[in-house]
Order: sequence, then structure tokens, then C-alpha cells
Amino acid sequence: MSPVLRSVVTGVGAYLPEEVVSNAELAKVVDTSDEWIVDRTGIHERHRARPDQAASDLAVEAARKALAAAGRTPADLDLIIVATTTPDLTFPATAAIVQRKLGAPIGVAFDVQAVCSGFVYALSVADGFVARGLAKCALVIGAETMTRLMDWNDRGTCVLFGDGAGAVVVEPGEGRGDIADRGLLGFALRCDGTKQDLLYVDGGPSTTGTVGKLRMQGNQVFRHAVINISEAVEAAAKAAGVQLSQIDWFIPHQANQRILAGVAHRLGIAEERVISTVARHANTSAASIPLAWAEGVADGRIKPGQLLLLEAMGGGLTWGACVVRY
Repeated sequence: MSPVLRSVVTGVGAYLPEEVVSNAELAKVVDTSDEWIVDRTGIHERHRARPDQAASDLAVEAARKALAAAGRTPADLDLIIVATTTPDLTFPATAAIVQRKLGAPIGVAFDVQAVCSGFVYALSVADGFVARGLAKCALVIGAETMTRLMDWNDRGTCVLFGDGAGAVVVEPGEGRGDIADRGLLGFALRCDGTKQDLLYVDGGPSTTGTVGKLRMQGNQVFRHAVINISEAVEAAAKAAGVQLSQIDWFIPHQANQRILAGVAHRLGIAEERVISTVARHANTSAASIPLAWAEGVADGRIKPGQLLLLEAMGGGLTWGACVVRY
């Protein structure tokens, strides 16, 4: 059997801003309480970037850690993809700014915008480069400063989000073309633009000329999340040729503990196999999956060779899932 080229994740890194904002602190500026937030979301605190920290700054810190974990340096990079819905500027792409700040050589650098699903989407794009032999060392980053999009008078949304970044290094590796291979094994990506009004930002360069604020119909998003994510998870597992019972760790987008629990229950995934960081990170959009992944690696739960299932849903509505053997 001829070898198959796989996209292998060789390093994972994360960065959280220093400032931690508790629910009690938010209760001083908006009509809410720690009990209200925890009961509905499972969130206890979140991190907030300094005013002088842009998404690219968070991305660079996470990238450096991922590169170090992979035994690589910025000089090795030939592809940088940043998943973000809070870019530094309208243009250039945040990935281009990250390339400059890292001192990486001239190569391919661009952003992916699929909101909270961005990291899964970006991984699939990187797979298209690496598994085709078009990139030898790719950096995929989820980086967000979501607190900049908050309406601090809207208690239904401003308490949900935080800032942070996570990154992975993706490199080519040989496999046999079966589920024993290391690397990205299967994807399922979805979008339903008719559900835009459920989760969006009410501003943009070609409409209002402003950044805008995040708007969400929380109950509707919750209902679609559990159903849609479950379907994508099953589709990604089928594409990879694995059973959900074979998955070692379920790493969901950290939106809301109730959504995490609802999806796990619907899929029959035991709670002890779910990596959850939402209590301390809140919803960091495209950064949430790599942040949780990096934490699982750092604390020893996630080990090389294990099967991971990633999933997310965000504005668009977009959603998707990926199976990867770490």
C-alpha cells in the first residue's frame, strides 16, 4: 500500500491575557450576578486583553508556544492562517501582521472568518495545503478580543465572552490511509446563512462604517447548537471512519456549559471525556478549541496517539467538526 500524506499536529500553544474579570466585577457594571451567570452558562470568570493588546499580539504569544512545542521556529513557517472575528485592522489580514511580528519568512498568510467555527474551518484549509504537499510547516491560530465587541448594557451577551488565543503547528506526515494514522482524519463543515439574525454584529465597513456590537438570540442559538453540532460530529466521525466510542477526548467550542452538556448527552459521550474550560475562559470564539486543547495537553490528559473530536458553532450560522489523532 502506498503511503498517504497526512496533516499532523506537532505542537499546541495558548495564551490568555493577564487580567481576569470575575462575575462579581461584571455585576458592578451591568444588571447581573454571579449566581445568574453561573446558573445559565457555567462561566465564573474570563480574561480581558489590555487596551494596547491587539488580536495579533495574543496570536503571536500562542504561536510562539506552539512552535516551541513542535520544536520549530518562525523561520520554518511557510503558511500562517489566523481564525478571527476581531482582526487588528480591516486589512491587512491579521495573519500578515502575525507573520511580521514573528519574523517569519515570506510565505502564505491569510485570515479565516467563520466566527466561533473559525478554528475548525482554518484547520480544514491548512489540511488542503499540507496534505497536498503545498506547505511544509503551517501555523493555525484562533485569536480573539471578543470583549471589544460587547454592548456592556446587554447582560445577555456581555457576560459570555472573553479574550485569548490558541495555536497549533501542522506538518506533513506519512500514514497508511486508515484510522491508525496520526493527523487530521475527517471534517464536516456547515453554514446556514438564513439564520444570520440569531447571532451577528450590527456593524461593518460596507454597511455602517463602524465596528458594531454583538447581538444574539440566545435561546434560538442554544436550540440550533445542540442539534446542528451533533449532526456535524457524527458526520465528521463517519468521514474519518471512526466510532464515537473510540474518541478519547471531546474538545468542544467553549460557548456555554449547558450546550457542552447537551451535545455530549445527545451523542452519548461521557462527561469525563469532555474537555471544558468555559468556567475560566468564557467564550473566546475561534480561540476556544485550541485553548482547551492546549490545556488538556499541558495537564497530561491529552496524550500523543489519542483520538480527539473538535466541534464548534458560531455566527452565520456556521458549524463544524473535525476528528484528529494527536
